[in-house]
This record gives sequence, structure tokens and C-alpha cells, in this order.
Amino acid sequence: MRELGVTRIIGPCAAGSLQKEVEPGHFVICDQLVDRTTGRPDTFYDGPETTHISFADPYCPTMREVAIAEARARGITVHETGTVVTIQGPRFSTRAESNWFRAQGWEVINMTQYPEALLARELEICYANVSLITDYDVGLGDEVPPVTHEAVIEVFNANNDRLRELLFAMVPAFPQDRTCPCATALEGARFEV
Repeated sequence: MRELGVTRIIGPCAAGSLQKEVEPGHFVICDQLVDRTTGRPDTFYDGPETTHISFADPYCPTMREVAIAEARARGITVHETGTVVTIQGPRFSTRAESNWFRAQGWEVINMTQYPEALLARELEICYANVSLITDYDVGLGDEVPPVTHEAVIEVFNANNDRLRELLFAMVPAFPQDRTCPCATALEGARFEV
């Protein structure tokens, strides 16, 4: 994508909720992520050149602001912050895993945000997540039954038009200039091994 001149990526995804107030059909514009995956290639710089980029704030702040504003303008229930925990997949969580993730206070779970966000940052491409909540991950104790593939697809399809409308509204709303930290992520981060 970078070779084609791409400077921004919107990463929409279906995601599960870990918290009762983050309901199916809501959108979450994540600001943090936790990686619980293994074995995925997660750098473009594995030698002899390497990098240590800042990833304290993994999502582009400018893109996040636009996503939140455009979602609100369309009457979409949107959570302005949230931590997404990325699991290996392709599977749903065990009850024990889900309880642990929920106890950490994390809001969202999915299988794609890592390494997508990191790889974009390594190429100085802005990246924002738009999580469409499709289910409660393995339920919420006895309150909600465990997630099924069919239930995820049903909620996703019911909200696909709203997601599409949001994405098409976001693109022209981005400022022309990139003054965010994503655009200069490699400054001072490269060195030879």
C-alpha cells in the first residue's frame, strides 16, 4: 500500500464486547490495543536494519477524531475510547480468557488489530480502528449466552450500511496535511544491527 502512495488506512472490524455497556450494534473507536497473539510476522525491519518506533498510542489521533465526529454526526452510538485485545483466532475465547480480559477493564476483542496497526506505523501510515460490536464475548456470565458465528453475522449484516456510510464520510473529512506522530514515526527509530 505504501508503494501505491497510501498514507491512511481505516481498519474496520467485527468485534466482541467485553463490557456490558458496550452493546452489540455500537461502534468503538479504539485508542489502545493489547496483543495476545503468537507467531505473526510483526515487523518490516528484521535485519540488518531495525527500528524501535513509538507505539504508546497505536492509533492515529487525527483519524480517531474524524471517526468520532462523523459517527456522532450520523447518530451512531460510538464509544470514543476503548482497548482492543487481539487474540490468535480463528476461534472465540474460552470463558476463563474472557473473564480475565473483562477483569482487566478492556472493552473490545478481535483477531486482526495486531499486527495491522503496528505494521502501518512502521511504514508511517496513519491507522485508525472502527470496531463494530457484533456480540458479547462468550456472554457475560449467566446474563448473555455464548457467542455464535450466526449471531455475529446477523448483527454485522444489520449494521453494515451504517459502517459503510461512516467510512465514506470519514475519507473526505481527513485534513490534507498529516501533522500526527504517525507521519514521522521512523525519525530517529532506525539503526543497523
